[in-house]
Amino acid sequence: MVKTALVTGGAGFVGSTLVDRLIHDGGWKVICLDSFDDFYDRERKWHNIEQASGSVNFTLVEGDICDRELLDQALQDPVDVIVHLAARAGVRPSIQRPRLYEHVNVGGTMNLLEFAREREVPQFVFASSSSVYGTNPGFPWSESENVLRPISPYAATKVAGELMGHTYSQLYGIRFIALRLFTVFGPRQRPDLAIHKFYSMMTGGLAIPFFGDGSSSRDYTYVDDIVEGLLSAMAYDRSAFEVVNLGNNRSVSLSEMVRVIEEVAGVKAVQEKLPPQPGDVPHTRADISKAATMLGYQPATSLEAGIKRFHEWFGSLGVKSGSL
Repeated sequence: MVKTALVTGGAGFVGSTLVDRLIHDGGWKVICLDSFDDFYDRERKWHNIEQASGSVNFTLVEGDICDRELLDQALQDPVDVIVHLAARAGVRPSIQRPRLYEHVNVGGTMNLLEFAREREVPQFVFASSSSVYGTNPGFPWSESENVLRPISPYAATKVAGELMGHTYSQLYGIRFIALRLFTVFGPRQRPDLAIHKFYSMMTGGLAIPFFGDGSSSRDYTYVDDIVEGLLSAMAYDRSAFEVVNLGNNRSVSLSEMVRVIEEVAGVKAVQEKLPPQPGDVPHTRADISKAATMLGYQPATSLEAGIKRFHEWFGSLGVKSGSL
């Protein structure tokens, strides 16, 4: 029997990559729910789902996770698993618009949990974020850390989502798997994220905003590796609630990331030196031992290989470098 997945944010970067895998490799029916909000050009999202939209197993619902009436009216078919990727994204924008982030990320997640309860959806996979660890000094970051120190409204909304998931798992028997994603990159990446933004600016001859001294670091994780973790979480059935890191278990400094883009794109970066940004944590690195044991998760793509694939994808778009 063919199963049905509801993928929120399914036209976005990670969502559309997952949707393609589910339809073309996994034999799933997919309901893609996306609001096509104004965070970036909606045409990029339409391009993301161009391949999937030709499948009879793909249904697009354009709408907002905050619109409970839409969820009830537009989503009539039985759903076997919800993969909740939709969110108001970005650490820095959340500092300027905290109420919007609370409304979408907390209220929208509550709507979906209520939908899962009422429709008896047994499995709920939630995209959390490495930002929940905040200023926690222990590296690599482990899910066993009992004290989270988020330093942005965005991060705090992700903590709230995890806690609500635990509540619904305990009260209503919904299996809830929260995946803390670490700095995902690759083809279809959002234009505001560092690798995409820097690549576009550098190849367009523009100066890149270089915050701090270049020693800040991130655990960059290739999108296909993240999707493998999502697929495993969708199939997981051994416990009712889990929080799991999905990262690459290697921190890469800002300076090194820029150097790799320079080598792949054949350009030299011009840097606009700026102070560190409020809300940005200095370093991230995932302990992925739990993901390996629980989900069989083994990231296989290096930063260099992933940026080469991003380079090929960007070139295929015909997008003018320097435009975001």
